Amino acid sequence: MRWMEVSLTLDGELAEAVADVLSRFAPGKVVVESTTIADQPDGEGVPTGPVRVVAYLPVDEKLDETRAAIEQALWHLGIISPLPKAEWRIVEEENWAEAWKRNYHPIPIGKRLIIVPAWMENPRPDRTPIFIDPSTAFGTGTHPTTQMCLQEVERLVRGGELVLDVGCGSGILSIAALKLGAAAAFGVDTDPQAVEVARENARRNDVADRLRLAVGSVEAIRRADKSLRRAPIVLANILAPILVRLLDEERLADLLAPHGHLVLSGILDYQAEDVLSAAHHAGLTLTNRLQQKDWVTLTLSRQGRQG
Repeated sequence: MRWMEVSLTLDGELAEAVADVLSRFAPGKVVVESTTIADQPDGEGVPTGPVRVVAYLPVDEKLDETRAAIEQALWHLGIISPLPKAEWRIVEEENWAEAWKRNYHPIPIGKRLIIVPAWMENPRPDRTPIFIDPSTAFGTGTHPTTQMCLQEVERLVRGGELVLDVGCGSGILSIAALKLGAAAAFGVDTDPQAVEVARENARRNDVADRLRLAVGSVEAIRRADKSLRRAPIVLANILAPILVRLLDEERLADLLAPHGHLVLSGILDYQAEDVLSAAHHAGLTLTNRLQQKDWVTLTLSRQGRQG
């Protein structure tokens, strides 16, 4: 079997939009990776540089048609924001299986966590490992939004609480919370494939019995058991326009238990004020702000009893 690899190297602002386009044509075979992993003396890696979005297409009778459709979709996206030219190359089957693994190394996060590719052993027994198979588009631990969310998870989890994860992707945030001592987590995502990936990652990390998953968004949580409808920690690592809509139209803030914390990420610095405005309108107060490069993570809370 041979594969056609298509890739674009670009800044983080466009990575998820491009990954979304490519995933329509290569479901399960899209990777978002940092272009450079700076090796450290202890063998760990720190992701740096622009982001590379890669998809793998089977070389078959539909390839020409698929390539034309991808180029058209990227052209339309490029009208909104200019894109670099896509690069195309043939990859043999035996190379494809390893191609997306080359740039992945264990990534330490915060003071206690380390993201470990699923095929590796944990090189740091002093840190809590989150084993993730980075063969899907979102939530591999290399992106600043995920890293900052994980730092907030580490800071906020005290042990024994419920965590809600809106737009759970690979499940990395829920899994981290559970391995840090949360009693249970409930993750939802509008992409059924992401839910399956999260379920597999939960099994890989021995937390499947404490992680509930469902296809959907805020409304899926509202339909769940009463005990799962509000939590002291709510996570939403999505995109800023979606966060604003969830706050304004879906009452995302109502998922918070009294004195709880809502962690919002996927926000570019110039979008932060729009998200904060929606959060303030929902009665939330900013309690912490993290920034890594152009990306911002906001943690908010609301005091007192909610209606």
